[in-house]
This record gives sequence, structure tokens and C-alpha cells, in this order.
Amino acid sequence: MPEARTSTPRERYRTQVRAEIKEHAWEQIATAGASALSLNAIAKRMGMSGPALYRYFDGRDELITELIRDAYRSQADTLRAAAEAGADLAGLAHALRAWALDDPQRYFLIFGTPVPGYHAPDDITEIAAETMAVIVDACAAAPSSDGTAGAFDTHLETHRRWAGDHPAPAPALHRALSFWSRLHGVLSLELAGQFTGMGFDPALLFEAELKDLLGP
Repeated sequence: MPEARTSTPRERYRTQVRAEIKEHAWEQIATAGASALSLNAIAKRMGMSGPALYRYFDGRDELITELIRDAYRSQADTLRAAAEAGADLAGLAHALRAWALDDPQRYFLIFGTPVPGYHAPDDITEIAAETMAVIVDACAAAPSSDGTAGAFDTHLETHRRWAGDHPAPAPALHRALSFWSRLHGVLSLELAGQFTGMGFDPALLFEAELKDLLGP
């Protein structure tokens, strides 16, 4: 029996046009930043009228949401694939850095300065939480230290919504937050060019921070 058609020619065309619009949006972001994103400018590049383009995206915010959703989905899929391939925390860190270096503008759209006037819908937070879940899983599986729980560990016992209420023990949640925040700190500075001219290799700094995080 032949497979049922999953889309009509009109639907496939609409998907193609939306993808092209997003490609032009990324080009704009790379040139002038997300805050300067203009649907009318994209329409002009595509030989369309402004009103015609609005048949594919309701406005700037919907387009930004799609770009952010794609970026978070790409990041989550990258880390999940690394985890499924057997990556430990170090492997996840290297996968994260490779993903960030592959497309700095994509990275900065979700970890850079917020776009003025833009408010992301709730499902964006849910996709972002998938990445954190992979990190928390790895932290929970890693050997734990025998150190005494600190005040922040105690705080995390009842403040774990950011981790999707993951059942991992509080020290694992703490380790995941440290992993996430410190590595993103190094990556953000590297991608922003803050290390340029300082005379050291950012990759070695990343490795040093990772080694300090993971311990002996």
C-alpha cells in the first residue's frame, strides 16, 4: 500500500519559503544583530512585498521565536546525541563548545543580550530545559565528592524547577549549574572576542576550567 501523503504542494512551498525567510534573518542577525531584524528588509531581499511575507510570519516576534526555538533544539539535539554516544561530562563540554563555535550568532541569540521588547513563549523554556536535563543526568551519574553539603545545596532541595524538577540529588544539581554557568562564561567571552590580543589559547583555558570543574 502506498504511503499516505504527509503534505500538500502548498504546504511544502510554505515550508520552503519559511526556511528561506529564516536564512535571510540569520544573515541580518550576523550583520546587525537580532534587535535590527526587519521583515520588510527580508521581503525586499526575496523580491516580495511586506504584506506578502507576513503571510508566513505574523511579525518580528514570531520569526525570532522560530529562530530561538531552532537554536535551542539544535543545542539540545547535539548534547543528547553526544550523551547517547557515551559522552561523559567532559565529552558534553566539548560538544557544547564545538556547537557554539560552529555558529556564534546562533549561540548569542539564546545566550547573549535579550532582544528589546521581545518575550519568549513558555515552550522555549521547555526546550532549553532539555539541554539542562542532559547535563544533570551526566552529573548525577558521575562520581560524587564526599564533601559536606553547603547552603546552596540545601536551597536547591526545594528550588529545582529550573531543572524540570529533576529527581537528582541537590549536589548533582549544584554541579550541573556550575558546569553550565562557568563553561558558558568562558564560551561567551571567547565568542565575543574578549580574549583576542591577550596572547593565550582560549581552548586551553576552556580545558583548564573544565578540569577544575571535574576535579581529580
